[in-house]
This record gives sequence, C-alpha cells and structure tokens, in this order.
Amino acid sequence: MKKKTLVIDLDRCMGCYSCEISCKNENLIDLGVYYNKVQTMGPSGKFPDLEMYYLPTVCQSCKNAPCVEVCPTGASHINDDGVILVDKAKCIGCLACMSACPYGARSFNISTGVVEKCTLCDHLKAPDKPACVKACCARARFVGDIEDPESDVSKAIKAAGPENVHSLPDSGNAPTVRYILHNKTAKWINKPEWKFFPDAD
Repeated sequence: MKKKTLVIDLDRCMGCYSCEISCKNENLIDLGVYYNKVQTMGPSGKFPDLEMYYLPTVCQSCKNAPCVEVCPTGASHINDDGVILVDKAKCIGCLACMSACPYGARSFNISTGVVEKCTLCDHLKAPDKPACVKACCARARFVGDIEDPESDVSKAIKAAGPENVHSLPDSGNAPTVRYILHNKTAKWINKPEWKFFPDAD
C-alpha cells in the first residue's frame, strides 16, 4: 500500500521560511491557519559550543492516523496515495480530529468553519511536487512513497544512515515523516509532547 510522505534534511534547512510561504500561497491559506510551520530548535549548549537547527513541521502522515479514526463523518480520510485529507463538504467543525492529533498539526479555519491541514498539495498531480518541495532553495525536502525503496524519500533515508534519521514521538500512530540530522550539525531534540501551532495568529 502506498504511503506518500516527506523527508526533510535538517542539515540543509536554513530557516528561510520559503516552504511556509509557498504553502500559504499555493493553498490560499487564511491568516491564523497553518499547514506548515518552521520551528527554531535551540540555541542549546554552552558558549562557544552552541548549536541550533530549524524544524519544519507538517502533518506527520501517520499510518495509524488517530484523526481519521475519531472523525464522525468520514471527512478525515486517507486516499489511494496514503495522503491524509479533509473533505471540507463533510467536515462539521467538531474539532475531534484536532484533539486526536498528537502533534497539533491541524488548524480550524474560523471563516469557513472547517478543519484544514497539509495535503501534500494533493491537487498537484505527479510528476508535479508539493509547493514546499519546489520552493525549497536548499533542496532539503523530498517527497515520495516511503514503501517504495526506489522513491526519493527512501533513497534519502538510506543515504543518510539510520543513526541520522529521526521522527517525532510515536504514540501508536506511526508517523512516517522523517528528518535527517547529523550530530555534526546539532543533536536531535526529542520533546515528549509536540504541538506545532500553539502560537498561530
């Protein structure tokens, strides 16, 4: 079964926010709504040995997506490519999916009364790529089927080596987004609880 997802190389990411901006432009996202947000991790350490990296946060494309499980109308669903989507015509704005997401990777759009999230630009069909991938000037983003060993994401993971590939905490939801970060850049900061957009405005 296909599972389209992202791999993001944090060794390359320079925090330029082009992924965040291109996402908003491509998807006509309202103010206060985010599908993608760049977090600053650090600085940490003791001067002069300081380190910092940028962490672009998106829907983690879970295999066992709790947002889909709790949706009472079927608005939250997984398509044939393994992408988690929200059918806005079916969404009743109950916010159950937002409560279920362990990462807070969904936003409620006040003007439309529905929940929104990253769609991996599902409206842009292959060979086109998501706006964030195309806009990344550092070429830090890869998209593809993580179940396919010949996909861009699988090749990026293999090239990095298992010790340099990270994911956000798994509470049984099996996130598939992977982050590449070598110790030469910074040590991976593993927070027990992640909420991506608590300060959205």
